[in-house]
Amino acid sequence: MILPRYLIHAAFLAAAGIPIYIHAPKFFADEYGVSLGAIGLALVGLRLLDVVQDPLLGNLAGRLKSGRRLAALVGSAGLCLGMFGLFVMTPWIGPLWWMAICLTVLFTSFSFLTILFYARGVGQAAEMGPRGHVRLAGWREFGALIGVSLAAIAPFLVSQFSDWDPFVGFAFLFILLGIVATFAMYPMWPGTLSTQSTNWRELLGDPEIFRLLIVALFNAAPVAVTSTLFLFFVEYRLGTPDLAGVFLLIFFIAAALSAPLWSLLSVRYGAGNVLIAGMLLSIVAFIGAYSLTEGQTLIFGVICLASGAALGADMTLLPAIFAKRIADIGVNGGSAFGLWGFCSKFTLALAAATVLPLLESGGFSVGEVNDETALARLAVLYALVPCGLKLVALAIFAGRRSERAIA
Repeated sequence: MILPRYLIHAAFLAAAGIPIYIHAPKFFADEYGVSLGAIGLALVGLRLLDVVQDPLLGNLAGRLKSGRRLAALVGSAGLCLGMFGLFVMTPWIGPLWWMAICLTVLFTSFSFLTILFYARGVGQAAEMGPRGHVRLAGWREFGALIGVSLAAIAPFLVSQFSDWDPFVGFAFLFILLGIVATFAMYPMWPGTLSTQSTNWRELLGDPEIFRLLIVALFNAAPVAVTSTLFLFFVEYRLGTPDLAGVFLLIFFIAAALSAPLWSLLSVRYGAGNVLIAGMLLSIVAFIGAYSLTEGQTLIFGVICLASGAALGADMTLLPAIFAKRIADIGVNGGSAFGLWGFCSKFTLALAAATVLPLLESGGFSVGEVNDETALARLAVLYALVPCGLKLVALAIFAGRRSERAIA
């Protein structure tokens, strides 16, 4: 019963990750008229807060012993409160400032709970034997993919099957998942955690950790870009906003169903080799999306299927490789995953801060008819930019392979 508990809690955490970058920019642009450029700058500004807080949160997670359960409860409550304020409550102040406050609560809680969760996973995996890191990562990241999938399509499902506002329904479903996940994970918090305090400078001093973090930055960037622009691409480039939920469902179900397969393949062929195959699949999918025009929904569905499967490899194998390295060198799991989490979140925010203003500066307007120049820029940002970033990640990862690092 250990691994299913990690799956459920991973789903809860993941539901507050990528989906926020899918839903929040369009929600505040549509609902309150906040400009895309302002939203992007706000997101990256909030992520800069993590430069200060994530090392502190990582060390705190590594030092917690008897208070770990209470700390996890506080983190879960913060996540639910931030989500409630973001999508349910009417802003008490200017919408941009309200969004920033709610996201600060949500992101801080997310950071701490993610660090604590992954650090506990390092200790748990070590207790499970030689393949423990891959096994636990497979369940955990499968759960994360389920959470991302449900959260991504939840507003569309709510709009189809109820009279609720889509994002109000999303927030309440998230809170319900949070309650279930908190009870599921509650017995697991006591257990092995590294007690050695490790700062980020020490971690970055390990060449293998440093290279994996650089790979993680470039590898997460394509998903960050496409997540930020997905709803805009479907509505304005393909002209089928009503199918956005279907495409998201295809994408994330493909990711979730492929995750166990990638994990099994990694046992036979090595995690590094299989991850490279997943990266190549992702590149092919990005190239295919660039040339799409209005109405080409069937082709885009196939692209969502392929790119979702590629995401399954990214989310399953790279964290497992990183966790194995942490265990091999014996550093603080909380500190290490604090740094890992910062890289992932900063990539999402940097993507929003870059592509949203670039899209707006190219003449793109939300709620308006956009000319071909604006739509062409949308296609470049959505497809070609992620393709280039993924190629960089592939080159770095392929260049650092060794039998010791990729087991």
